[in-house]
Amino acid sequence: MKKLLTTTVMAASLSALTLTGCSSTTSTGAVGVDRQQLLLVSSEQVLQLSAQSYAKTMQEAKARGVLDTNQAQLNRLKNIANRLVGQVGVYRPDAAKWPWEVHTIKSNELNAFVMPGGKIMFYSGIIDRLNLTDDEIAAIMGHEMSHALREHSRERLSRQYATQTGIGVAASIFGLSQGQAELANVAGDLGLSRPHSRTQEAEADQIGLELMARAGYNPQAAITLWQKMQRASQGEPPQFLSTHPTSSNRIAQLQALMPKVMPLYQKARR
Repeated sequence: MKKLLTTTVMAASLSALTLTGCSSTTSTGAVGVDRQQLLLVSSEQVLQLSAQSYAKTMQEAKARGVLDTNQAQLNRLKNIANRLVGQVGVYRPDAAKWPWEVHTIKSNELNAFVMPGGKIMFYSGIIDRLNLTDDEIAAIMGHEMSHALREHSRERLSRQYATQTGIGVAASIFGLSQGQAELANVAGDLGLSRPHSRTQEAEADQIGLELMARAGYNPQAAITLWQKMQRASQGEPPQFLSTHPTSSNRIAQLQALMPKVMPLYQKARR
């Protein structure tokens, strides 16, 4: 039954895909990211949602007195961001004109993100606890910027919309009970959403490596970064239940990409 429900969800998603068509939000770059993306939600909708979320995060951090408390650290991040933003045109020329911002939150948390439209946020803990070099910061920032360039948030929302629509159609056509519909939801999450998120993570690794290399940051730092993250992490979940690759798998994949990006780094350093 679970297999049937998963197939139903996938079929509904594919139906939406057929109706709307596929596109890619970026050029392929040197690393060759060329996957077609399902984009049912508009960029404008996602930008509006992300702007509201970012403003709320900023407001709460400011109210707690933890926003941009270390000016030297903030300036360091801005300098790295400026170099990386200078390379985004390789993947999409319009991104060079985005209103990029960089901010920090004082927190022990190992976290950083870049919201759609170029809103960069680093938690101080990831820099301080891991004692990150500029190259390692560029690895994180390049990776997170790549999620924004590829509009992965827009894509995830689109897939959720397609999956939920498919479940509603299945419940109507096949007369599924509430419990069966919930099972279909879980099957859709494990069979569609999570593997797709791992695909997005791999793409962000690829694009991020190219951005940092072109900006003159050593791509090898991405490996040392994840080695540090691996030591700092405890009890990683099984990979099939995670939206991120395990650190060991990610390191292996990054190492395999080095022949493509090291020449770009060497050229940038000359």
